[in-house]
Amino acid sequence: MTKKKSDLTYKRIVAKFGTGLITGGTSHLDQTVMAGLVEQIARLHQQGVELLVVSSGAIAAGREKLGLTRKIRGIPFRQVMASVGQSLLMNIYEQLFGEHSIHVAQALLTKNDLADRAGYLNTRNTLLALLELGVVPIVNENDVVAVDEIQEARAKFGDNDNLSAMVANLIDADLLLLLGDTGGLYTADPRHHADARLIPQVDRINRQIEKVASGTVSESGTGGGITKIQAARLATTSGVLMIIADGREPDVIVRLAAGEAIGTRFLPVTTKLESRERWMLSGLSTRGKLVVDAGAANALRKQNRSLLAAGIEKTEGRFRRGDIVEIHDPDGIRIGCGITNYSSADIDILKGAHSGKIVELLGYDYGSEIVHRNNLVVL
Repeated sequence: MTKKKSDLTYKRIVAKFGTGLITGGTSHLDQTVMAGLVEQIARLHQQGVELLVVSSGAIAAGREKLGLTRKIRGIPFRQVMASVGQSLLMNIYEQLFGEHSIHVAQALLTKNDLADRAGYLNTRNTLLALLELGVVPIVNENDVVAVDEIQEARAKFGDNDNLSAMVANLIDADLLLLLGDTGGLYTADPRHHADARLIPQVDRINRQIEKVASGTVSESGTGGGITKIQAARLATTSGVLMIIADGREPDVIVRLAAGEAIGTRFLPVTTKLESRERWMLSGLSTRGKLVVDAGAANALRKQNRSLLAAGIEKTEGRFRRGDIVEIHDPDGIRIGCGITNYSSADIDILKGAHSGKIVELLGYDYGSEIVHRNNLVVL
C-alpha cells in the first residue's frame, strides 16, 4: 500500500477501543463494528498517519470461544478467558486489517515490562520501529501473567484506559482517543438525568472534574469515569491531547484526526516532555512519596530549585537511593516526581534538617540535595 503524505493535524494516534464498543453491548465481539473501526484506521494509515490500537475484548472473546453464557468471577477465570480470547481477538484484527493490506503486531504488556528504564526503552523502541515499518500494533494488558492487584498492585495496569495513556506517553503520541459506548464526560449521568450536558472541553483536571467523572462515564469493561480521568491526567501532563468519544459515531476516528470537535477534549497542560521525564511522570516506577512544606513546594514550583531535606515533612513507602518518588505539597496535591539521592530510611532521619548536618546525622552523604533539580520533573 502506497502512503500519501498526511495533511491531518495529528501524525501519531493511539486509539483505545472499549469492551462496550467492540462487543456492540453484547457478550461477544461484534465484527461489523470492528470492521468499521479498522476501515477508518486504514484510511488514516493510507494518509501516512501512525496509529496504535489498544484493544479490550480478549475476555469477551474467550467467553464466546468457550461458549460460556454467564460471567464467571475471579481473576484466575479472567486470566483463562483472556488467554483463550487473545488469539481469537488478534485473528479477527489480522483478517480485518489484511483486507486493507496492513500488517498488525500483537504487544502484550504488564507494568513490570515498563517499570525499569531498560524495559521502558526496549518497549518504546519496538513500538516505534513497528510504526516506522507501517505496522499497526495491537496492544493489550497481558492478563494471563498480570496478577490480582491485591497480590501485587504494581504488576497490573488494571484497565485499558490507563494502559492506553501510558502507551501514548511511551511513543510520543499527539492524540489519544478513548472510544467506547459513551459520548464523553457529562455534567451528570445522561442515562438518569435528562438535563445532563456534555462537557466539550476540560482545560485542567481538578477535584470538581473528578467528582463529575466518578458518576457519569461507564462502560461494559473494567474502565469507568475515574480510570478515564487518571488516563487523562497522565496523557495531558505528557503533552498529549486526549478525547473521550462515542466510537459508534460515523467516521469518528477520521473526523477526530481532522480536528473535528466530538466528545470531550482534555487539553495538554504541558509541552512534549523529554523521554526520561515522561518515564518518571508515568508512575510506572514510583516507589514512594515525599510530602514537603509550603516553602519547599513554592521553591520547586516557581524557582526551579532542588529539594532539600529541610523542606520535607514526611515520607511514605519504602524506597532506595536512585528510586523515583512522587512529591506532594501539604494539601496532598502532586507537585511532580524525581530520582531520590537518599533512601526512605535516610530521609526519615534527615527530614527538616539543614543540609550541612547530613554527614553528622548519617555518617556519610550523597550530596546536599534529596532530589536534584536535574532529576526532578515539576507539573
